[in-house]
Amino acid sequence: MCTLDAKLPVSIPLSTGSRRRRIWDLAQKCHCPVVGVCLPQDTLRKLVNKSLGGKTPSDNYEVHVGAVAECGQRNRLSELLQHELEQRYARTVQNFRVAKTTEDLALLWKKTVEQGDIGGALWAALTHPRCDESLEEIIHRNMHMLAHHASAMGCADNAEFNALQEANANLTREVNRLQERNTRFMAEKSSDIERLNAQLVQVRAEGIGKDSCIAFLDAEMTELKASVSDFESGSRLQKKVEQMTVRQTELENEIGNLRKKLAMATKSLDAVNAESSPKEDTTGDELPEIRTAPITLHLQQKTVLCVGGRSGNVASYRDLIERVGGRFAHHDGGLEDSHNVLGASLAAADLVICQTGCISHNAYWKVKDFCKRTGKRCVFVENPSTSSLARGLELISTKEHEAVLTENI
Repeated sequence: MCTLDAKLPVSIPLSTGSRRRRIWDLAQKCHCPVVGVCLPQDTLRKLVNKSLGGKTPSDNYEVHVGAVAECGQRNRLSELLQHELEQRYARTVQNFRVAKTTEDLALLWKKTVEQGDIGGALWAALTHPRCDESLEEIIHRNMHMLAHHASAMGCADNAEFNALQEANANLTREVNRLQERNTRFMAEKSSDIERLNAQLVQVRAEGIGKDSCIAFLDAEMTELKASVSDFESGSRLQKKVEQMTVRQTELENEIGNLRKKLAMATKSLDAVNAESSPKEDTTGDELPEIRTAPITLHLQQKTVLCVGGRSGNVASYRDLIERVGGRFAHHDGGLEDSHNVLGASLAAADLVICQTGCISHNAYWKVKDFCKRTGKRCVFVENPSTSSLARGLELISTKEHEAVLTENI
């Protein structure tokens, strides 16, 4: 962009008034840049067509030359041009009113051109009352060089525009190719969706058929149950027999274990008696009395929660705990009881017996996590028998008793 390199001569302003010049008051050499730069071509053609009553030449150059020729005097077209320029650049003209001298006007012209408002700066500077012949000449030179610069930039812009057009054409072809590919892909997916929908309808129909068959079999089973007398009682008795069978097996196992322990204790006692009194007759039929120290359980007024175990042993669990003064609570470990109830039962319990052999995985981990977080005493028992429960209670009581002795020491 051209700059004001020429030094302005210090001269007296042309007028001390504030009246701005009109377009017909400007020098003839100023009309061409004003018409060509300050007015767009379509606006100029519109004004010329309005002044000539619709007889505008088709060539833009002829329109420009004719408009420049008419600006030399006041007439219909020059008045239209004057009015359009005043409205279009009213803000710039208002900004130029602060210039009180030619030097101020020249500096303001330079600053506005550098900001890019060439059309507004040209019109406001040339029509300003402080614009003398020297400044007018400088503005004319600047506009001449700006025209050359714009021409060179236009050539570069044209080359860039042509390159962009070619790139745009390539991108358009690529987009079209992608659109065709997307269309084929959507057609394939639509076919797959239709096929899957057909399969879904078939599967739903099969499911409805199976549900109908299940409903029919349920109804038939209900009728059969109603036709057989005492069916529910028989079912309950059958479950009770199964539970008793399991209980009998457990008791037999416990009896076998006790017999083995008794035999071992008898042998040990015989060996001790033989060593202490070898002359005494030990061939008698009487067996020595075996005394076992009773286990003292410290469960008075304590709530013992038993999680898991067989349902047939619940009564035995309750009897064992209540005999030593505890309060019995039971949760089946998620088999039938809700998991939500388990949390409340754990919070209310003082001791927890977790029978790991008859408990769900979720209930096991919930009990373990709760007791670990709260520090509540918990014993894990693998065998769901009553004797295993007793050993678990004995282990808890022993640990509590040892803890009390440790504190007293």
